[in-house]
Amino acid sequence: MNSPATRGRNGRKKRKASHGRSRLRLPMRYLLPTTLLVALLAMLMLRGYVHSEILADHRVRDADRSTEVPKDVLTGGPVIDARSGEAKTLRIPDRRIVLTFDDGPDPVWTPRVLDKLKEYDAHGVFFVTGTMAARHPDLVRRMVEEGHELGLHTFNHPDLSHQSTARIDWELSQNQLALAGAAGIRTSIFRPPYSSFAHAMDNTSWPVTEYIGSRGYLTVVTDTDSQDWKRPGVRAIVERATPKDGEGAIILMHDSGGDRSQTVAALDTLLPDLKGRGYTFTRLTTALDAPSAHTPVTGFALWKGKAFVSAVAVSERITGVLVVGLAVIGTLVLARFGLMLLLSFLHARKVRRQDFRWGEPLGRPVSVLVPAYNERECIEATVRSLTAGEHPIEIIVIDDGSTDGTADLVEAMGLPRVRVVRQQNAGKPAALNNGIRHARYDIVVMMDGDTVFEPATVRELVQPFADPRVGAVAGNAKVGNRDSLIGAWQHIEYVMGFNLDRRMYDVLGCMPTIPGAVGAFRREALERVGGMSEDTLAEDTDITMALHRDGWCVVYAENARAWTEAPESVQQLWSQRYRWSYGTMQAIWKHRRAVVERGPSGRFGRVGLPFVSLFMVVAPLLAPLIDVFLLYGLVFGPTGKTVAAWFGVLVVQAVCAAYAFRLDKERMTHLLSLPLQQILYRQLMYVVLLQSWITALTGGRLRWQKLRRTGAVEAPGGVSAQRRGTESVPERRPVG
Repeated sequence: MNSPATRGRNGRKKRKASHGRSRLRLPMRYLLPTTLLVALLAMLMLRGYVHSEILADHRVRDADRSTEVPKDVLTGGPVIDARSGEAKTLRIPDRRIVLTFDDGPDPVWTPRVLDKLKEYDAHGVFFVTGTMAARHPDLVRRMVEEGHELGLHTFNHPDLSHQSTARIDWELSQNQLALAGAAGIRTSIFRPPYSSFAHAMDNTSWPVTEYIGSRGYLTVVTDTDSQDWKRPGVRAIVERATPKDGEGAIILMHDSGGDRSQTVAALDTLLPDLKGRGYTFTRLTTALDAPSAHTPVTGFALWKGKAFVSAVAVSERITGVLVVGLAVIGTLVLARFGLMLLLSFLHARKVRRQDFRWGEPLGRPVSVLVPAYNERECIEATVRSLTAGEHPIEIIVIDDGSTDGTADLVEAMGLPRVRVVRQQNAGKPAALNNGIRHARYDIVVMMDGDTVFEPATVRELVQPFADPRVGAVAGNAKVGNRDSLIGAWQHIEYVMGFNLDRRMYDVLGCMPTIPGAVGAFRREALERVGGMSEDTLAEDTDITMALHRDGWCVVYAENARAWTEAPESVQQLWSQRYRWSYGTMQAIWKHRRAVVERGPSGRFGRVGLPFVSLFMVVAPLLAPLIDVFLLYGLVFGPTGKTVAAWFGVLVVQAVCAAYAFRLDKERMTHLLSLPLQQILYRQLMYVVLLQSWITALTGGRLRWQKLRRTGAVEAPGGVSAQRRGTESVPERRPVG
């Protein structure tokens, strides 16, 4: 037999092993969201890389002296061969023209240039940048297929005289990588960005040319500049591009970098005119009677290039779709904010008129159901707040198998009109249905065991039932423990995101959720839809949707205030919102047929379900894009426009929040944390929603989760200074 000490050590080892497994499991909930976010950032970085927004250097140096440049280079031809260490230059033979086009390929102008060359059976040399080649590989392939020659023009067009040899190598290799991926070739000719004539070579550009030669490249400048980049007019371009006295020439033109319509038009004149004079438009190596500059790429280098070009294509498409999606969702969200403000104003003006009445005031007793599982910390304050109410009620506390003496505590209070119903642990819906069976009255108020009511709450909550069409009423749930940062964030969310929404949904007649903390139901309506369902984890949303489909009106009572204890840690908030989010998805899926049904069910299905689906399930998934694009814009630009756009959205949200706070008569000081809430809190909600999506798509099951309560909310609007705290271990599916 093991000694007590041995058993103790074994027990500690098991607990440590179990704890270790828990630590290993904990990050898994963040794994996929983090992976998706990292993938998104990687795609944005790649997109910025090939759009010259990342690692680009746009500095251009001034001209320098040419004392260190060999005279043969300064007086020689436009092709500089420094491969052997001793520089020599080459000229294009007479009556031969090498048309060169820089900075492409461009999706608009390069095809038009290629069409003109094909029309006049002419060939040329395209000095392409790696960024453009990677983004438009189809045009690179077309150039090669139609017999043109390709040259390097660096990857993202920096002035190489400012760069180190390592950066020059990187520019060349990345340029070659793009060519390999696009057309399966590499090339041996190169044109430096911002270069012109051989006689313009100076002490800063010449060392670059020497180094380029040592890497095995011919450097190609020009001897005839069309200056088409200045857009001087078609006639001027043609005049400047025309060689003198039958001489051969390398003509500099551009097929990218702006509006090249004049270049295309000039080709329509230049090509037939020079051909009529006996000129031949040819590739560079053909004009020099040299071997082709192109070499096929095979093996790993080829696949590496294809993978790079494919990754660029994916990043372009996905980020493009995300930008469009963000714009669409952003437009819808802004429209929703506008609709919320308008309909909330109409709702407030309607219900705050002095002559507004639901009907004859209701004074008959109602039943209040308090489902409770291990609520010892909170239940006393909850029950006492009910007994202090202004409306006649019976109070039924349904103890769902608590293990902390919740039921005993309530019974020991010895309060009149308070009954305790005990049951084995079966979950919140079962507890509420049990309470409905024990209720004596035809109106049933439901609340949570961690919530306290104001004296007028029940009276305000039941008045709408004077209208026989009303089947349920949503109260005004408020965060009681708002003294912490996370509590303040939830306070903003409750006032703006929930209560302002409820005003809008009330006017539209499609209230999606009666809050579990404060809601009332007509007993007849509950019985017609079969009571509280256990099909979903959001039984409050489920029952509300069922009532809409049965033809009942669901309204909002702004003065029926209840103070609830919100989660006080990220872990607790995660657990609560995960259940809410997943339960909402379940409820939407359960009631999906309402979209195609007729009558009240169809009206709710075609108004309420799309609203809930779009703004509670779909739109929040794109919320991180706002911050990702904000970060990207701050780092890589345009910084000013990015900041302005983000602050514009924040101002709209602040206006809505301020109006919601004004309607609820709340202090505006809590809105000081709104910017931080938008940056941090939104990310948490995104991860929760994404995990809910994963759970739904994989068919996973989510258990009821009991949140730790402190009993902090002990009076309407008040927060206890003391934090009592024993934490009970939840079992099975506790109420929570």
